[in-house]
Amino acid sequence: MMPPEEESPDGDRDGGLVLLHGPKSGSTRKQGCDPFAQTQRSKLQHRRARINQQINKEMRMRAGAENLFRATSNHKVKETVALELSYVNSNLQLLKEELEELNSSMDVYQNDRFLSCSSESISVPMIPLGLKETKELDLLVPLKDFISEHYGEEGVLFEKEIKEFMELRQAMRTPSRNEAGLELLMEYYNQLYFLDSRFFPPTKTLGIFFHWYDSLTGVPSHQRALAFEKGSVLFNLGALHTQIGARQDRASLPGLNQAIDAFQKAAGAFNYLKENFSNAPSLDMSAASLTMLVRLMVAQVQECVFEKMTLLRAQNDFLARLQLAQEAARVEDVYSLVHQTMSQPHVKDYVPFSWTTMVQVKSEHFKALSHYFAAIALCECPAPSDAELLEQEKAFLQFHVTMPEGPSLRVLLQDPEERRKLGKAHLKKAIMKHEEAMRIHGLCKILRKMDILQEVLSFAHKRSLSKYSEIDHEEDFFETGEAPDIHPKTHQKPEIKSPNFSQVKVTDLFHRLGPLSVFSAKNKWYPARRVHLMRGENGFGFTLRGDSPVLIAGVIPGGCAAEAGLKEGDYIISVNGKDCKWSKHAEVVQLLKSTGKEGVDIGVITLQGSECPKAVDRKAAVMSSGSGMLKSNKENSRKSLMNSKSASTLLVWSKKSKRSKKSTYSGVPFTAVGDNEAMY
Repeated sequence: MMPPEEESPDGDRDGGLVLLHGPKSGSTRKQGCDPFAQTQRSKLQHRRARINQQINKEMRMRAGAENLFRATSNHKVKETVALELSYVNSNLQLLKEELEELNSSMDVYQNDRFLSCSSESISVPMIPLGLKETKELDLLVPLKDFISEHYGEEGVLFEKEIKEFMELRQAMRTPSRNEAGLELLMEYYNQLYFLDSRFFPPTKTLGIFFHWYDSLTGVPSHQRALAFEKGSVLFNLGALHTQIGARQDRASLPGLNQAIDAFQKAAGAFNYLKENFSNAPSLDMSAASLTMLVRLMVAQVQECVFEKMTLLRAQNDFLARLQLAQEAARVEDVYSLVHQTMSQPHVKDYVPFSWTTMVQVKSEHFKALSHYFAAIALCECPAPSDAELLEQEKAFLQFHVTMPEGPSLRVLLQDPEERRKLGKAHLKKAIMKHEEAMRIHGLCKILRKMDILQEVLSFAHKRSLSKYSEIDHEEDFFETGEAPDIHPKTHQKPEIKSPNFSQVKVTDLFHRLGPLSVFSAKNKWYPARRVHLMRGENGFGFTLRGDSPVLIAGVIPGGCAAEAGLKEGDYIISVNGKDCKWSKHAEVVQLLKSTGKEGVDIGVITLQGSECPKAVDRKAAVMSSGSGMLKSNKENSRKSLMNSKSASTLLVWSKKSKRSKKSTYSGVPFTAVGDNEAMY
């Protein structure tokens, strides 16, 4: 059962996912969060939406002013327009700065327990992403028109399905920050497969524009291609995973495991988008930005792994502290890579300065922690016994990037004074890196407001200073050497988890239009025909095969079917007014069996350019006597004549689309079974 509502980090309700049940059908319709819920997160998203709209307005004004400036030759008008342009550009800059500050509001997404945790946990806030905003979309008229023109059905009869899809889209704009919200986004994404197959032909557009705002800059983009809608929903899926990961209680092992899983899934969503999406209209979905986001999520996973190690490992064990130092060095290593990615030309001016600063602070902070734990291992742990010496030697050989100068490894491990000297060198480097992290932190106005980050950095710095004072002796006349860098190593490599589309199964909302193998947007057929048949001495004179819909595989020359105008390759869509698009072979046979002397009315369609497939098993063809009806009730489906792979001009989703008897889609390719035919 889905949780009815969600606790937000500030203690308020976040609206959750509401399940509404129809009075008669018992169907369940999912709703998103309450858009009027006054939680910190919802207020933040409302402010983001308002800024997006203002940016859109200012950009339209700027475009109009630029056009007027180029078009006019009046010098006075040019001066007035230039003044207006400077005013508009100034407003745009202020709005983008305000949006950047919103995108840097990391504390809103953190866990409430995390925000009040002890400094000794050495936890630093994570970087979550805000959701992309989109405009409302009215699909009622375009889809009704397409149903009438393409499918030959009354569009008004499908208003319920269209409105249900629009309600689903409206709900996915405000998903709750839990598993139910993820399922809502996945359900809508899976429904887009059916919408694409039903209503988006490769050679025609519906005139529908999908509007989405850039997640970080608020710049609006719009495209006709459904691929843009798919990509934006996938981006929000990844963004929601980042928010779920950031809100976990990382002071506990279950919370850390959930955070690791969430950030790995976020990395998988962004990586899937990067590999399958091209010609991105907005910067947040460009290859460079998505690469940066994937690396950022991997780094945050690595940070959680380090925190997990601090909970699991014995703090007084020499080898455990060496492992902690190497884990911290690994976190520093991946954050350095993220910082390099953020400094690239295509990303540098796009990513919020607070993000870049936070990543740089984390890189320096975890480098300091790696040297701190190395010093603790050397100074607080006793010298190894003869039995422990070999194992510690082996671990220490792989600990430093270069071996420290001085005595041999065995002497170093067994001599407390040599251990103290090397530990002092590591502490000196840790203090330098702590101070560098605090200096970089002070450069960013937004980060200076983040009390929890200031507290963590200050505590770690004071702890290293205290330890240095403790091991520093007045009689030390030697100059403290340069501690070698620590070799990064992890015991849990981050995994990029791609979206599991089969997790949420959905049913085609427009299944009444018929099986997708025939009734899809890319197939064209001649107008439906109604044929009246009278049964002759040798039956109706045609061969039926498959089901959903049943195919006329052959017509006997000179028979009743041929004289009535039926052709090989026709599909039976109705018998005596009963819709048969989804009918099984045996069901159509039964309807034909019940035909009396008055005959039967059969509705058929013919695909344009279709050819009747060759029979797979001619031995199964049986000529009936008397009524000419088949006595067997075997129900076997036919192979699809048309390949129903979903096509897109912008996105290649790498999925094979086949038929399913129940017309359900869960991201898993459809399947079809063999053929069978018989003469009637």
